[in-house]
Amino acid sequence: MTDQTIESIDITSLLTAVRGCTLCEGLALGPKPILQLNPKAKILIAGQAPGRKTHYKGIPFDDPSGDRLRSWMGVDRRVFYDASQIAILPMAFCYPGTGKGGDLAPPTQCAEHWRSALLSLLPNLELSLIIGQYALDWHLPGRARSTVTETVSQWQHYWPQILPIPHSSPRNNRWLKTNPWFANEVLPVLKQQITALL
Repeated sequence: MTDQTIESIDITSLLTAVRGCTLCEGLALGPKPILQLNPKAKILIAGQAPGRKTHYKGIPFDDPSGDRLRSWMGVDRRVFYDASQIAILPMAFCYPGTGKGGDLAPPTQCAEHWRSALLSLLPNLELSLIIGQYALDWHLPGRARSTVTETVSQWQHYWPQILPIPHSSPRNNRWLKTNPWFANEVLPVLKQQITALL
């Protein structure tokens, strides 16, 4: 048996275990892990957790926030959903439910249990897009709890391996309007890099 075959078995076993995970059995809609992973991927999208629509569809970012994210990246759906090019690993793989201010925070046990093992299966990553506070706290632990805006504004400190970005949700329209530098300065560089990687 070759190393490549052993590696494939390990990947298959881990993904099977993740997709059958019931760590969060108490969730309102029940566990339904949603992720996209292939060891060949050069780009990682690390978000928060699937939303309600994603839970029902079973497809990450198949909504207006995904349309905007694809526009920011300069890729179409074919490229975006090609796991050999782009991995999608949110901080929690299941929809966490809704609270007073919107979706609940991603349950921490998901990342604690699965994240390091899954990231170890991505040896070819060259760029990680880190979306939102919870993903930033995990991937950039030395930020001293800076706000998302502060971290995104210092994007050049992490570039070109990591790019902290705001969530692409329509709920962030006000943020994008208040911070036009993101579209003017960051997105052209992001698109250029993604074109070079893919």
